[in-house]
Amino acid sequence: MPTQAISLPLSATQPVSAVRSKRIESIDLLRGVVMIIMALDHVRDYFHGAAYMYDPTDMSRTSAAIFFTRWITHFCAPIFMLLAGVSACLYGSKKGRKELSFFLMTRGIWLILLELFIVTLEWTFNPHYPTFILQVIWAFGISMLVLSVLIYLPRPVIAAIGLVLIAGHNLLDGVHVPGNTFPAAGWAFLHEQHFFQFGPIAFFVGYPILPWIGIICLGYCLGDVYSPAVEPAQRKKTLLSLGGGIIVLFILLRLSNLYGNPTPWSSQKNALFTFMSFLNVAKYPPSLLYVLMTTGPALVFLALMEKPLNAVTEKVIIFGRVPMFYYLLHIVFIHLLAIIGAMVSGHPWSVMVDLTTWVTANPQLQGYGFNLLTVYVIWIGVVIALYPLCRRFDQYKRAHQAEKKWLSYF
Repeated sequence: MPTQAISLPLSATQPVSAVRSKRIESIDLLRGVVMIIMALDHVRDYFHGAAYMYDPTDMSRTSAAIFFTRWITHFCAPIFMLLAGVSACLYGSKKGRKELSFFLMTRGIWLILLELFIVTLEWTFNPHYPTFILQVIWAFGISMLVLSVLIYLPRPVIAAIGLVLIAGHNLLDGVHVPGNTFPAAGWAFLHEQHFFQFGPIAFFVGYPILPWIGIICLGYCLGDVYSPAVEPAQRKKTLLSLGGGIIVLFILLRLSNLYGNPTPWSSQKNALFTFMSFLNVAKYPPSLLYVLMTTGPALVFLALMEKPLNAVTEKVIIFGRVPMFYYLLHIVFIHLLAIIGAMVSGHPWSVMVDLTTWVTANPQLQGYGFNLLTVYVIWIGVVIALYPLCRRFDQYKRAHQAEKKWLSYF
């Protein structure tokens, strides 16, 4: 789930420009970029014909175009989580630990409830909730709840916890708790994607939480580079060094095939597919190599983007300033468009209302779908259509956040 940079409450009489100056634009810009990319994955889920037939990272069935359409979206969730930690650090530096802890706790509870009752409904359009889908928003909520406690520890201890969770959780890949039992569900929450049915309640754990907690912890520690005491040149050097080092570590570990991902890369039918195999790392849960592959370039981006906005970045940054608003809006908008797509292609609209399972796995949709070019056209249209609404909400939020505290949760 996208998260917002947390800014200080300001007087409602201050101009918008004063509010804007309190935000770190490179963070908002990076968040805006990955949010735009995120919409591509969701449009692909609802419109691409192959989305219902096979995993786009299946080397035996995919194409380069389909693979990289999926691969580029891998950057979204870990960058959101990393920046959530950075934003928490910035908030805490102004408000103190007690207020930060309360904010993280209440926001975490809010995100979990949001995932269960709003986001699940947007994905399925089924008010009977046959299955609760615990995905990225759930992971953000749990991670914030955990961080609300961990912030009372010294920074080195928080960093160590983050490193152990990210680097060490792949040691647990061989551990499985079978069956439809509470111990199995508990293990799935921590480390193994799984579906469960307990009487009338069914839920799918899409985002096991151990590595996500690790990412938000390291993001929290990374926030110190944005301290006023750190000169911009030093911050840029630090971010470039960290980002470059993480990228090199990813390459070396992946080449070795020794550790860091459940499946090794292997030679394929040609050089391009071998490269794709090299990049094909596990997301559920995110492996060590997945985290390295995505966060290294993110830090380099942050280092290079500390400069004045231009005509393009001024628009992109809007999405990064209103992440939750955009997230909730884009899912329901894409789903509504998918209903139209189903009817245009000769299917009844009801096939896009999930009665038994998540829409992207609905067996009634066999034969439905469009080519990849159409997916990209719809994606660009969705982003353009949502921009004016996000801009208006951003203006409202910046003008009223001081007196309307609920806006800080969007």
